[in-house]
Amino acid sequence: MLAIVVSRADEASTHIGEHLLELAPWTETTDEDRADGEGGGTVYRTDGAELREFDALHLELDGVADAFDDPDCLVFASRHAGETDELLTAHHAGNFGAAEFGGEGGHFARACPSTHRAVVHALTDHAPEEYEVGMECTHHGPTEVGVPSMFVEVGSAEPQWRDPDAARAVAQAILDIRGVPADAPRENGTRRHLVGFGGGHYAPRFERVIRETDWSVGHVAADWSLDALEEWADDETERAAVLDRAFDASVADYALLEDDRPALVETLTALGYRVVDETFVRETSGVPLDLVEALEGAVTPVGDGLRFGDPATEYAGEWTVVDLPGDLLSEATGIDEAAVRSWLDGHALAFDTEQNGTVVTGPVVLPADRSHDDVVTALADVLRQRYDSVERDSGQLVAREERFDPDLARTAGVPEGPKFGKLSAGKPVEVDGEEIGPERFQRERIRRFTL
Repeated sequence: MLAIVVSRADEASTHIGEHLLELAPWTETTDEDRADGEGGGTVYRTDGAELREFDALHLELDGVADAFDDPDCLVFASRHAGETDELLTAHHAGNFGAAEFGGEGGHFARACPSTHRAVVHALTDHAPEEYEVGMECTHHGPTEVGVPSMFVEVGSAEPQWRDPDAARAVAQAILDIRGVPADAPRENGTRRHLVGFGGGHYAPRFERVIRETDWSVGHVAADWSLDALEEWADDETERAAVLDRAFDASVADYALLEDDRPALVETLTALGYRVVDETFVRETSGVPLDLVEALEGAVTPVGDGLRFGDPATEYAGEWTVVDLPGDLLSEATGIDEAAVRSWLDGHALAFDTEQNGTVVTGPVVLPADRSHDDVVTALADVLRQRYDSVERDSGQLVAREERFDPDLARTAGVPEGPKFGKLSAGKPVEVDGEEIGPERFQRERIRRFTL
């Protein structure tokens, strides 16, 4: 069940609440055990959601989940204040440093990464044309809510807070996330949750992740948040404890950094968290995390060049690591690199690369329905683009071609220059008044690749 908090002290919140009540069929009951200004009085319920109103601002509502009937997740329908004009946004609550706006310093409300990811998509679906949709770093309380929670906001000033189209869009987005679990399913003992570090208050890299991959983002520490942590915490031990709490509140084991921070990486690694880059997040999207771990162990980490093919998506079968002849792979790649990569992307579970993933080096990881011969056949097909014949012979792949031999042309008195170019292109030339065909100056070239 989704708990929805409306603050009467927040103009935008009350407008969102009004549209929530218009967009769904609600039943009304009266809670006489709580004061009207503390979530009591009239209570609104609809399929999968419960809405209550409070007099205080959201960031002052510690323990607010207690007012609701056993919620799974809680949303603060709120205003956003800033210099960002028309903006619909969502973020988690907490403080990396001092608690200047609610909650406790160095503490975090339990995040709801999967629901947050869903609401960003929902806001995009419903946003008025002139509104941008984004996400923010973690930057204010409350830090004790009682269940996973987030803020969903309309901003960034009075004209937008009073805009009925914006309020309706936020209300519809909130209703759309009913039934969405707070967390991604557990895989291989972990979840597809990230804690973000670095960048500005508005977090484009982390927004890009939740828009374009199947990973979700919990708490985010912008550059200024990390500075606030340095100022607030007395020593490295306390700073590490704050970072540890951010991961715990995000139910995350992975960190994604906006830029290079060696000291932070060292601290996070010592705490037992894995620091990954955006390439890892994109490459592993859709790939079971147990398969990722196994193939990184068998071949190489994603950061060192491992790339996944399309069959790795949701794959749960057996697999085999296959070494390929380096000269064969190099020759095929030199002829048609795109064709080699296309075959591997479409048929292999994974393969090793170099030069930031652009050059395939092998080995190759194949699913149960593929074999070493399948890869050799694919590479042989690429070789046929250049060679006249490509055949298997006694454990070898033999490639033959007729190629222009400049030594034969020189012996026959053909001057170097344009005529060499014509003969190389398979065209006849005239020498001393005689037209000579290119076949006279061709010699068979044979390449053998041991399989």
